[in-house]
Amino acid sequence: MSTKLSATQIAWRAAQEISDGAYVNLGIGLPEMVARFQPPGRQAIFHTENGILGFGEAPPAGEEDWDLINAGKKAVTLLPGTAFFHHADSFAMVRGGHLDMAILGAFEVAENGDLANWSTGPKGVPAVGGALDLVHGAKQVVVITEHTTKDNKPKLVKRCSLPLTGVGCVTRVYTSLAVVDIQGGRFVLREKLAAMSLDELQSVTGAELVVNGRVADLVVPEL
Repeated sequence: MSTKLSATQIAWRAAQEISDGAYVNLGIGLPEMVARFQPPGRQAIFHTENGILGFGEAPPAGEEDWDLINAGKKAVTLLPGTAFFHHADSFAMVRGGHLDMAILGAFEVAENGDLANWSTGPKGVPAVGGALDLVHGAKQVVVITEHTTKDNKPKLVKRCSLPLTGVGCVTRVYTSLAVVDIQGGRFVLREKLAAMSLDELQSVTGAELVVNGRVADLVVPEL
């Protein structure tokens, strides 16, 4: 397989598409890194389920204030205008449709937009968390993930085999190899690594990649 993007590069690429002033929830894990890469002149307003709106990137190591954490128990920084509120109010924002975007991780994404991101099966930890609300409350659901599992099995599949978080909810996926939209129940390829052929990419994708127009090179900085 051609060289793939690092986790920070995937997060950087996803951050470039967030509109100025958008209200965005960042899921636990890889999505948390998106807060580090706000494009110049744009500032999203990040939301976390435990009750913070308008937080910034993680503080430098050793400078954490452990009273200021996100839903993943990671330290965050405060920005001018940051607001704190009750857990119930936080979920009212989610369920009330007030978030423009949720950026989540995934174990599997199906070509029809189904998402599995909370359980790896009977031996997994049964903790769906806020994702179940986010996939139905946010106006747009975006996934950032490695393109394949650690044993090189596709994470973009025809149908999910793991317990679902949401049905038909994902509209775009940023992976370590490509940017893929979900339209009309199909994976539509938008960008791919220049060093990787379409056939190579298709061989590590579990459903057909549709090419509808020009496929741009997936270009990110060294981070």
